[in-house]
Parts: sequence; structure tokens; C-alpha cells
Amino acid sequence: MGNIVDDVKREFAKSENALVKIILINTAVFLVLLLSKIILTLSQSSGIYQLVINSVQLPAATSEFIYKPWTLITYFFTHDDIFHILFNMLFLYWFGKLVDEYLGAKRVIALYFLGGIAGGLTYMVLYNVLPYFQAHIEGSRMLGASAAAFSVAVGASTLLPNYTFNLIFLGPIRIKFIALFYIILSLAQTVGPNAGGNLAHLGGAFVGYMFIKLLQSGTDLGKPIYAVMAGWSRLFRKRPAMQVTYRERQVYRSTSVYSSSSSGTIEMPDQTEIDMILDKISKSGYESLTKEEKQKLFKASQQK
Repeated sequence: MGNIVDDVKREFAKSENALVKIILINTAVFLVLLLSKIILTLSQSSGIYQLVINSVQLPAATSEFIYKPWTLITYFFTHDDIFHILFNMLFLYWFGKLVDEYLGAKRVIALYFLGGIAGGLTYMVLYNVLPYFQAHIEGSRMLGASAAAFSVAVGASTLLPNYTFNLIFLGPIRIKFIALFYIILSLAQTVGPNAGGNLAHLGGAFVGYMFIKLLQSGTDLGKPIYAVMAGWSRLFRKRPAMQVTYRERQVYRSTSVYSSSSSGTIEMPDQTEIDMILDKISKSGYESLTKEEKQKLFKASQQK
């Protein structure tokens, strides 16, 4: 048990593994809720568990939401079904790795949070506006990271539409078709038993698409998220004592893990570098590029 805790601490100490941190947080919340459910059920206090779940689920009714505004964030870190979290985290990992490789860790976080928030708002707005959903609004609540994962998946598919995944029984399939299949499936299920979740999927998918399109034109929707990340890092970062060496008259200080992203430190490549990267792609494919080369290629694509 001690080794597991140490491994988790080491992962959280790293600055460029945002995807792993998101998955670990979701998993930890799931395990805590699962353990609580077992203990409270055995002690015949299952009502307490339901109160806990209701406090983190996103309600459709605005009259309930105004008393629990934090649920717009907590709902996409909460799962109470093992297959639900398993699918969401696998989906998030597969597509999130691509975003991380090409755009850096902070863009994964931005897509996840913005997609989750947009999915939640889509769910609430449509349940309060459309007559079909208004009839089912009482007691309707939502949880799960599906909308946030859809945002990351569609973002990756918009960035690299022709990238292929090798699926069991199906072989290589371009990720744009995988994303399109799940969007159509969610659209078809907006009148089913999980209508709210599928409406949220569509909201997350839209944000994922717009995030990448705007980023390619030079507008980064994630700036507010990065500002919060930087503030959070400064708040909890330990400030070591200043070390001065009088011989060289230099002062050393630690810097924030969020002071710059991997993509932010990449300089604009010249045409020679771009030609070399493109030659490498033609010979060995996208997968052969290093993380720095992928980010240089994306930076060059933003130039008109």
C-alpha cells in the first residue's frame, strides 16, 4: 500500500503529466465513493451515501443548481459505475496522449475542463428550455467525465483527423471516424434513458472542435484555465530559502511547474526545419516524430 501511495505522489510531483493526474483524480474519487457505498450500505446507512452523491452530481434544475454551483466542476470527476469510469478513462487516455504530444500538457487540462463545463451547461440549458426535457427535469442529475473526454477526443480528431488507431477486430481506423461515430451515437440517444449525458457529450464535442480551430488561427480559449493553474501552483508551491553564492554573485530560485508549458518554450521553426520534419513524416509517419518536432509542426501551422 505504501508503494502505491509513493507512486501516486511521484506522479503528482511531475509537471508534464496532466493526463495521468486527471485519470488518477477520477480513479481516487471513484474508489473513495465505492468504499463509502459498501460501508454505508452494510451499516444500513445508504441514505447518507445518496446525500454524498447528490452533493457532487450536476442537477438539471436551476433552482437546485444555485445552491450547489460547485457541481458544474465536481460532476466530471465523479463516477459510480466501474464500466463508466473504465470507458471514460480509456477514451481520455487514447486521445489525450495525442493532444499532449502535439500541444503540451496544459492544453489537455484546458480541453478537459472547458469540455466538462460546456457539457454541463448544455445539459442544464436544454433541460430548462426544451419542453421534452422540461417534463423530466425533476430529480434529473448527471455525473461522469464523458463530456470532458469527448472534448479531448474531438480536439485530437480535429488536430490530427487522419491519425489511425488499430482497433481489435476492425484494424486501422482514422480517429476522425471514431469521433464521428460516437457523436452520431450520442445524437441518436438524446431521447433515450441517458438523454442528459448524451446532450453533454455534444456540448463537450463542440468545445473540442472549436478549441483546436481557434488555436490554429491564433486564439487560445484555454488562457483562463492556465491562469487558474498558475495561481494554484503559486499558492501551494513551497518557497525554498534563497541560496546565494558570493563567489559568482548568483541567486537561485525554484520556478513554478506551470510557469511555461512544453509547447510555450518551442521557438518558431524556420523553413529548413519544417522541410526536415515533413521529410521524416513522409518516410516514417507521424508516429516517428519526437514531441518537440510535433509541437514545432503545430506552431508552424498557425502561421498564415
